Amino acid sequence: MARPAARRNRHLVAASAAAVALFATTTGCVAMATEDPGSSAGPSSIGNGNGNGKGRGDGEAGRSPGAASPGAATPPARVSAEITHDSEDQGKTVNLTIDDGPEPGWTVKVLDLLKKYDAKATFCIIGSRAQEYPGLVKKVAEAGHRLCDHSVDHNTSMDKRAESYQEQQVLDAQKAIEKAAGPGARVLYYRAPGGAFTPYSREVAASHGMRPLGWNVDTHDWQNPGTDRIVETVKKGMKEGPTVLFHDGGGNRGQTVAALERLLPWFKEQGYKFSYPKI
Repeated sequence: MARPAARRNRHLVAASAAAVALFATTTGCVAMATEDPGSSAGPSSIGNGNGNGKGRGDGEAGRSPGAASPGAATPPARVSAEITHDSEDQGKTVNLTIDDGPEPGWTVKVLDLLKKYDAKATFCIIGSRAQEYPGLVKKVAEAGHRLCDHSVDHNTSMDKRAESYQEQQVLDAQKAIEKAAGPGARVLYYRAPGGAFTPYSREVAASHGMRPLGWNVDTHDWQNPGTDRIVETVKKGMKEGPTVLFHDGGGNRGQTVAALERLLPWFKEQGYKFSYPKI
């Protein structure tokens, strides 16, 4: 569940300041990790999306992330390392975020629903899945939705691993997603698996143009609690903020699709505008 905004923001500002101070004392690029990729763990809703770092990463030796790779003019080479939860648009908004794909069948069904209701979303893509199903990543990009880096292997314990491993997970996934999406595509966000952010991984992402992305409403759809429960969770949870966490990968997502079929028109009826997370 999301923390109260004031408490969350105080924590994040302090963490971001500490990370910036740490990296300001160092120079140079970091070599890519040669470690084994580690184990892949459960779905992205294990954490709270608020980037606590879980007490890991900030105690390791600080090193400057490598320079951003060339690409489109937006986003800038360096964005804020603070985790974003807000919308880039003003007013009553909702940011749909879709995690753990792409996956044959489910990703296409989600895309079809978004098109049907003229809705937009941010897809948080696992790097290894992008390599396996590049055509689906390209479909997401061609439909006009935004791309988010969700690490290479979805290791929800990556915050306990070495900085070199964290960097490899973030940057190799970015490369795989952008390659699959096609020329000119850019990954605009980074969401740590299970919310396992660290100050270091957030700085790596930010220095490569990817804003760390949290969430306000966790649908728990990956647990298959029932379509009614997913819909109820979203409707009740919107008071917490605009960014809602769904999944198109990691198992049978039939309940997610059914819930979106009901929620997308509901958002419109309630006067919500579909937006993207603020960069």
